[in-house]
Amino acid sequence: MKKKLFAPLLAALIMTSAVNIQAADFDILHEDSTVLNQEESDAEAAEPVSGSDAELPEPAAGDEEALPKGMCRSYLTGMIVPTEIGRARPMALMIENDLEAVKWQRGTSYADVMYEARVEGGITRIEALFEDYKKPDMIMPIRSCRPQFLYYSREFKAFYGHYGQVIYAVQILQMPETFDVAGLPYGEDGQVYSLLDGSSAYKRDHSGVTGIFTNYNMLHSFFEMCGWGTDYPEDYKGHYQFASDNEIICPEDGEDALVVIPGFVSNHARFDYNEEDQLYYRSEFGDPQVDHLTDKQLAFKNILIQIGPSYSFDGKYIFTDPVNEGKAGEGWYITNGKAERITWQKENWNASDPIIDTVTAANYKFDIRDCDFNVTRYYDMDGNEIKLNQGKTFVEIVREEDASKLVISDDPDIDTYVIDGM
Repeated sequence: MKKKLFAPLLAALIMTSAVNIQAADFDILHEDSTVLNQEESDAEAAEPVSGSDAELPEPAAGDEEALPKGMCRSYLTGMIVPTEIGRARPMALMIENDLEAVKWQRGTSYADVMYEARVEGGITRIEALFEDYKKPDMIMPIRSCRPQFLYYSREFKAFYGHYGQVIYAVQILQMPETFDVAGLPYGEDGQVYSLLDGSSAYKRDHSGVTGIFTNYNMLHSFFEMCGWGTDYPEDYKGHYQFASDNEIICPEDGEDALVVIPGFVSNHARFDYNEEDQLYYRSEFGDPQVDHLTDKQLAFKNILIQIGPSYSFDGKYIFTDPVNEGKAGEGWYITNGKAERITWQKENWNASDPIIDTVTAANYKFDIRDCDFNVTRYYDMDGNEIKLNQGKTFVEIVREEDASKLVISDDPDIDTYVIDGM
């Protein structure tokens, strides 16, 4: 068995060529990244319709490539999807992810991008981004906001839904650019603040913290009440760079990656590579992670590991910094059974940009700038922006303190509990 553990990039050459990379040093092209994802069951809708119009591509508009009429590339998956889906703002929802919550996870297989990060103690939470979420009659369990997830949703220009929040997220939630849908729009335990009341977008299925759900109809009724437009801004160019339709990305010199263990001891999450369909299947708490609406195990084409500095609010809530003061951070890109080292960095971040607010806790504070919400770009070790394979992506946000527990292995039988002794 060969087991690969994450080690910090300390070599002077790497530090010079990778960690200090500035996004502005690269001529980043966006033409091929105008896209979002859809579920397998929507594949038929993406096929050209018979008839004379089906043979004629739409004229290119701006940076858009020419595609069949009524179709576009998804910003979330790189696939060709109906324009009414691929040019609508996605929905980002906070999903509870502890041992009890996984029994109630529903609608999650419809998500196109997922983020996971520690939020308090060892517990992780998931932010799921949906492009087409009309089909599931419930997405649940919806849980409270933590501030780092707001940066990720805003990178995608998504609506953001949650049920509850920590006070350190309130200042960002109150910004109109966040498009916040708050199920509990007020302070608790003596905290005094208010948010835009989005409680009509949620219902309760059962008692307790795992009982809140939402769906497309409830959310869009709230959007209409707010007068929110549901399309992307016209100048939005997308987030990820994707391979073309006939291109397959496989890091030839990468590490073998049949199993990926992101290092969370609370849920022992892991991804197992299936060579037949070339997807990574996710498990946690010793069992497959399943959408209990569809009975489908969650599976992803791409895994991104994003390692960053982490801080604690009042000794309780964990904040893994999504900005890193504009500096390059370390990570991995994993796809098609291989893993390559990468760096990540906020695009066009500038310390001289005005500070618009400051969040203060007892033992930590951070400033907020508009450029904090710029897209995060990912680069190979030669400084080139990487391309992702078309399909769903899972982003693991790993604290620097936990990076030693990250395992990338060529042994399909490796025990996830190996990280407990690290």
